[in-house]
Amino acid sequence: MDKQGYPRITDIVGLGIFLFRAMLIFLFIGEIMKQSRLPKFIFMSLVVVLGSISLTFAGSHGHKKDTKKGILLVAFGTSVPQAQKSFDHIADMVGKEFGTIPVKWAYTSSIIRKKLAKQGKQLDSVEMALVKMMEQGFTHVAVQSLHTIRGEEYDDLVKTVQAFSHLPDGFEKIIVGEPLLNLEDDMKTVTQAIIDNLPPQRTKNEAVVLMGHGTPHPSNAFYAALMFHLQRKDPLVFVGTVEGSPDITEIKDMMVEKKISKAWLVPFMSVAGDHAMNDMAGDEEDSWKNILGKAGISSTPVMKGTAEYDNMVTIWIAHLKTAMSYL
Repeated sequence: MDKQGYPRITDIVGLGIFLFRAMLIFLFIGEIMKQSRLPKFIFMSLVVVLGSISLTFAGSHGHKKDTKKGILLVAFGTSVPQAQKSFDHIADMVGKEFGTIPVKWAYTSSIIRKKLAKQGKQLDSVEMALVKMMEQGFTHVAVQSLHTIRGEEYDDLVKTVQAFSHLPDGFEKIIVGEPLLNLEDDMKTVTQAIIDNLPPQRTKNEAVVLMGHGTPHPSNAFYAALMFHLQRKDPLVFVGTVEGSPDITEIKDMMVEKKISKAWLVPFMSVAGDHAMNDMAGDEEDSWKNILGKAGISSTPVMKGTAEYDNMVTIWIAHLKTAMSYL
């Protein structure tokens, strides 16, 4: 207020900025709710937190923030303790590569986050992790996808990041790093990494079957393309999926046709989690191990996710380096 009790122009401008920002926040939350299956109470908490950030920024309007870079690693997640070593390995390699730049984590699976919460372990969603990073003053953020292909999960991540990039007085720059398999060069690099990581105990006539997740998304074609590239180097390496094509029945028929009697089962997922333990190597009738067994093909599971191999993590890190170069 001025001496006559009237609001100063700066007060009016600040209020206008705050109201404009609040409107954008509610639009942003509404858009995220359309894209996500998270409970509404989480989004209400986002409204409160973002609102408090908005008030803070309204008061500091016109003050340039100091540059503060950060990395957010985003994975589907895992609740299997033995599989956590994959993410520990990524965290270790990223830490060594990027030194003092703070690294945060987010899991996209609400089911896994709830399971972990019951165990006393709190993991953030992408939205909550980014809200916290805004509150902590980060100005430049590289959000690195730890997904295998550019599927539905990756598309959702990009939409979320785009929504955050439009918040006034939010991040100055925020960018998404590409998943493991994205471009033709990735296909060649991943193919060679897989060949280098094949079980050393494997003998000449034994097959290797990689288990991918699979998706109804068009990017599912990456799995068949990967098998084509692999079989040009080793005709007995196959790639199947749990929820896409080719499935294990198609892979089994290919193996029977080649008169294969022994196979190694290897996860083509960042972690050897629930799918690897149950769908691949479990004792249920429809596990890959038992489906192959009924066809006369014995199998040996390898419980090691792709993120446990240095040469695979190096590919994700290369994508993260590219993202960081744009900040």
